[in-house]
Amino acid sequence: MRYFLALFGLAVLTTMLIFGKQGDMSRKPPLEVFPDMDRQPKLRPQTANSFFADRLSSQLPVAGTVARDSAYEDNPVNTGRISGTTNFIENIPVPVTVQLLERGQQRYQIYCSPCHSALGDGNGVTKKLGMTVVATLHDPRIVKLPDGEIYNTIANGKNLMGAYGAALDVNDRWAVVAYVRTLQRAQLANVDDLPENKKAAFKK
Repeated sequence: MRYFLALFGLAVLTTMLIFGKQGDMSRKPPLEVFPDMDRQPKLRPQTANSFFADRLSSQLPVAGTVARDSAYEDNPVNTGRISGTTNFIENIPVPVTVQLLERGQQRYQIYCSPCHSALGDGNGVTKKLGMTVVATLHDPRIVKLPDGEIYNTIANGKNLMGAYGAALDVNDRWAVVAYVRTLQRAQLANVDDLPENKKAAFKK
């Protein structure tokens, strides 16, 4: 019991020494246990600074930096939307080339196939691990979506699907959109989609 009282008294004395003078006038700086970021190191504009090669604290923005509310945010290629509206564009606004499709296939296999599967039917490895709600990209509702809306979903996510805008740049997002359309065409195409000179050979 004596030890407890001694420790308790020491704790009270320590507390009073630290906080007991709070509010009193003094010329000495206060003792701060938690400064709460009252004082922070910072760079003042247009002052000398030895950290940077040009010895200035003010630096130009990093290459590729985009200001908010700029023309970037009203460009269909970057947003997937018709300029000045909230409507999605119907068709991919970049040339669909073999290189774009190959890039889309590569990015799709890395970022999309774990959930949507290599075929796009929603039976990826995550479904086998218990994630039962995975959309099939062959759903008529998704097939009918504008390309811009698929782009927007890739960039910003939707429902349980996370956003991949940080992992895929603008060109890669359109590449994935193009590859998704390829998967849909591979699963849902019919004879009528073939050129006339190919239909007869296919029917044989």
